[in-house]
Amino acid sequence: MEPEEYRQRGKEMVDYICQYLSNVRERRVTPDVQPGYMRAQLPDSAPMDPDSWDNIFGDIEKIIMPGVVHWQSPHMHAYFPALTSWPSLLGDMLADAINCLGFTWASSPACTELEMNVMDWLAKMLGLPDKFLHHHPNSVGGGVLQSTVSESTLVALLAARKDKILEMKVSEPDTDESSLNSRLIAYASNQVGSCESKENKLFLLSHSAFAM
Repeated sequence: MEPEEYRQRGKEMVDYICQYLSNVRERRVTPDVQPGYMRAQLPDSAPMDPDSWDNIFGDIEKIIMPGVVHWQSPHMHAYFPALTSWPSLLGDMLADAINCLGFTWASSPACTELEMNVMDWLAKMLGLPDKFLHHHPNSVGGGVLQSTVSESTLVALLAARKDKILEMKVSEPDTDESSLNSRLIAYASNQVGSCESKENKLFLLSHSAFAM
């Protein structure tokens, strides 16, 4: 696809998205399909030759939409909302085009510094102590964005574990950290309903989530 065709197809996609979101309330929220519904509608193997964009675009309504759960629908009352907005869609387009990898400051200074400033805004909105801010003399490290709730939970557990080990090292300075780690117990709960299995769900109760 060349730039000019991308420009044309991009406008078509924007029109389709506008139509979809403007009329999503008219669609059935949960799909009326059975497992494997898509198998017979796709080739057995990946095609050797490229398909036309018109055919691909036509498959959206023909193949994809019948199996979509419409989380954006005002009739969706299950799980947690996955809401979006017109500005966020435009932001996604630009982010996809730039496609930066923001895992360090050097890999994308703008990405890193924007995240730091936005997290400081959020910390102030939540009324958190100044030590939670990136840009403050008393900071002990600011917030970071995580891609999922599970990832956030894992990071919180790792931070709590490290905090507890450092606390134990004060009274046992000569003890190896691996030995201290083996004596820790994480408080967990399986009494939570979510999209993930209950067995895989851990909840950090506080910085004292780990105990000996």
